[in-house]
Amino acid sequence: MLKKAIIFDMDGTLVDSSRALSNAINHVREQLHLPPLEHMDILSKINDHSVNSAQYFYKSKHFMPEHQKWFSSYYSANHHRELVLYDGIKELLRSLKENDFKLAVATNAYRKSAIESLAHLDIHDCFDAVVCYDDVKEGKPSPQMLERITELFSLETEHALFVGDGERDQMAAIRAGMDYIMVSWGFSKHDSAVNSVEKLQEILLGLAVNS
Repeated sequence: MLKKAIIFDMDGTLVDSSRALSNAINHVREQLHLPPLEHMDILSKINDHSVNSAQYFYKSKHFMPEHQKWFSSYYSANHHRELVLYDGIKELLRSLKENDFKLAVATNAYRKSAIESLAHLDIHDCFDAVVCYDDVKEGKPSPQMLERITELFSLETEHALFVGDGERDQMAAIRAGMDYIMVSWGFSKHDSAVNSVEKLQEILLGLAVNS
């Protein structure tokens, strides 16, 4: 099937934000007078679709405005020290643009934090759309972000492909009826997933060649 758009998860797929996410979550916990969580514990739960993230991280049924405020405050102050692109990502995005793919980001990060991150890492201009947690009623694993992007691009879901690093991403793609590629260099490890940016580039450019 012809693919015209590639949609990427951000954290753990494009961006190694493990340190920033862990520290920001613990910053929010500190404001809530909760003890810090271990770094690896946080990373293991971020993509666990069976976990209510607000409950696990903040002892709340839902994410609250103050959670976003505290999280974004930490992120804005520290993203330039704690974020890095995975090797080869910038080259991958440029290559896809040269092959006329539309590119988008679907992230459970808040918009303010996501835009700051993408801009700081000099890849924001690569994307034709960025849809974040606070742009939709439900974040991933809901398909709403993917559906929003295909609407913005005026595409049927079969003409787009989603690239992510965890079960939340995979479930969102399944619910949207969209093809999905799992990568394993981020927060989740999967034996059958694509294990290098070079291999992912080969697969995606193959879609352009075969179209």
